[in-house]
Amino acid sequence: MKVRRRYWHRVAGALLLSGASMTPWGAFGKEPQAQVDGVDPQWLRVPPRPHLDTEGKRLPTRAEALAAAEYVSAAQIADMAARPIPLSTGGALDAMAPNWVSAVYYVGAARLARVSERPDTLRFLTMIAEHYHYAVRGARSGVTMLNADDIAMGDLYEELYSRRRQDGVLMPLQQRLDWQVPHLARKEDTKALVWWWCDALFMAPPVLARMSAITGEPKYLLAADKEWRRTARRLWVPKDRLFLRDERFVGRSEANGRPIYWARGNGWVLGGLARWLEAMPADQQGRDYYLDLFQTLAGRIAELQRPSGLWSTSLLAPEAYPEPETSGSAFFVYGLAWGINHGLLDRATYLPHVLKGWAGLNRQVLPDGQLGAAQKTGDQPVHTAARDTGPYANGAYILAALEIADLSGPVQTLPHAEPTRDSPEVIAATSPAPPAPKTVRGPEEMARRAAEMKATAALAYDPAMTGRPSTVEPLPPPSPAERAPRAVARFAPDRLDDLLWENDLVAHRIYGPALQAKEAPSGSGIDTWAKRVRWPFMDRQLKFPNYHMDRGEGLDYYDVGRSRGSGGLGIWYDDKLWTSRNFATYKIEESGGKVARFSATYKPWPVDVVRKVWESREFSLPLGSHFTRMRSTLQSDSKEPLVVGIGIGKKSNANGKGFVTRDVRAGRMTYWEPESAEHGTLGIAIAVDPGMLVGFAEDAENYLVLVKVRPGQPFTYYMGSAWDRGGDVPDRAAWEKLVSGESFAF
Repeated sequence: MKVRRRYWHRVAGALLLSGASMTPWGAFGKEPQAQVDGVDPQWLRVPPRPHLDTEGKRLPTRAEALAAAEYVSAAQIADMAARPIPLSTGGALDAMAPNWVSAVYYVGAARLARVSERPDTLRFLTMIAEHYHYAVRGARSGVTMLNADDIAMGDLYEELYSRRRQDGVLMPLQQRLDWQVPHLARKEDTKALVWWWCDALFMAPPVLARMSAITGEPKYLLAADKEWRRTARRLWVPKDRLFLRDERFVGRSEANGRPIYWARGNGWVLGGLARWLEAMPADQQGRDYYLDLFQTLAGRIAELQRPSGLWSTSLLAPEAYPEPETSGSAFFVYGLAWGINHGLLDRATYLPHVLKGWAGLNRQVLPDGQLGAAQKTGDQPVHTAARDTGPYANGAYILAALEIADLSGPVQTLPHAEPTRDSPEVIAATSPAPPAPKTVRGPEEMARRAAEMKATAALAYDPAMTGRPSTVEPLPPPSPAERAPRAVARFAPDRLDDLLWENDLVAHRIYGPALQAKEAPSGSGIDTWAKRVRWPFMDRQLKFPNYHMDRGEGLDYYDVGRSRGSGGLGIWYDDKLWTSRNFATYKIEESGGKVARFSATYKPWPVDVVRKVWESREFSLPLGSHFTRMRSTLQSDSKEPLVVGIGIGKKSNANGKGFVTRDVRAGRMTYWEPESAEHGTLGIAIAVDPGMLVGFAEDAENYLVLVKVRPGQPFTYYMGSAWDRGGDVPDRAAWEKLVSGESFAF
């Protein structure tokens, strides 16, 4: 047994620490071992114990919360690296396995690696993915090939693909999900479910939703949506507002006569809903079902919190399990904080629960840095010991810490963008390189090896250099008549009542009544499309279910979310923007020639409790212009003047927050968005009558131009856009020059 243990330590060391520098295996925090090639020793040391809030009386700073996440994550890495890697990983409880036990830690660690200054986390995750060849478990039968627990590992592969854009990273996972889709999307309900236990809702659906976001293929999300709802119909108990773990618990009760609702099971669902919504498009049909379910479940969870800040492992029988339990509680803190950060939960109501829960978790962090009092793997409430740990609990703690860190920031919009591609330097620094074969020793053999590697690079066919045939189905070529430049406007009942308009340079849309009825978050923001052709293309692009993919003529990749998008308006009152819902009625005046003209009305909406406002607006877009002229008439039940905020939605990614230019004298605001490696950059601009301008402002979602108007008196403003891949505005300087040189008639 001793020989076998040493052997697997050596295997783990060779697999995980192959690289450029030398470090002792013991730097991971366990037994001293022989020196092996590896990473910088500074990366592998657990950082000093940070200040952990155990009182819950104040909001931790971002730095404090991130330090706590780093501390627990580094402790988990140290613990994993000191253990042998099992050949059969199904029941591995604390090793570097591809099962759900470890995969939940990878989910948290991967998100930490986005903001961490310690590259060791990303390198460690890459080493694990390399070891398992980016594959998932469960190849032995159809049942195991559908097992949601084994799909949880896919989140790590999707994260690495987004940050590396290496096709092979995604292929095995995508192949498995392609096999699953017909079963998940089956038309007829079956007696047996694919996701028959509530834990599955954390493990698999977010991976399928991300696959749709990454590939642009909606089939993964749509299939997951069908099975998600089947599972909820069986396991969600509306009167108790909680999920059963599985159907075995129907009618079962604790000693007090109350139903058995497992804390971690409901934690899986709450956390899974958060990750699911992060990847679901804002205009996805049926999205409001999940928003409502998240809010309902979160409200119930908050009611069941114990004075210690934690939750009982059996939610309705706290007296049966009085000891602390953190694996469920960590997911609850994560979910509640996430809801606050994304504007789904009232901050004043839920923040005390979050802070009390965070303090309760920190009282259970053990001296070695891991989160203790974590119920072991299982399927129902059991008693938990103070020193019990699990990678899934540490992963949930990290997710909670990251949301705690964001509590001091602005409200975030949904969905989240995938991470942008890392620089070549970051990819190289965080990717393990296998050591040279043992036969490569001595100067002559090293020189031969170098020549061999040089020849390999020179002689091998490289798709990255030669290109790859596109697998994206292009738009069908337009007829000669369709290629004629023209300005068009169309009402699209086939697209949930969108109003579309475009000319030879730009394309836009606003959202209508049908979408409002199906998607509660939709509103009156203006959508901008990226366009590279001189003829109308929106109708042909929309014939594809995924119109967010560039098929040669452009695409819709702009995310309006809850923002004003590119020129929507609202009423600025008490330092807050009060906005209408989707347009109510429309009338197209002119389309197909030199100008597109139409009008829309918006139903009354409240401005705090002081008044109501409603609007009619005329739109006009001529050929050859980047700017739509809008003439708005606001009515109100009060004659007092209105301050109108005309907005541009804020965007941010790894490249920053973009560039805003405000010109008080000219009454203009210009925005150049941060670059998207995949899609490029959009420029947006607003122009108002300088005589009406009263200033500029911003809220969590918008940069705003403020103008003062009187009810019943029309006012005019302009909204414009450009795409750096559209052929006429290649960069920020060109966009700002175009905007400053434009003449506007007010």
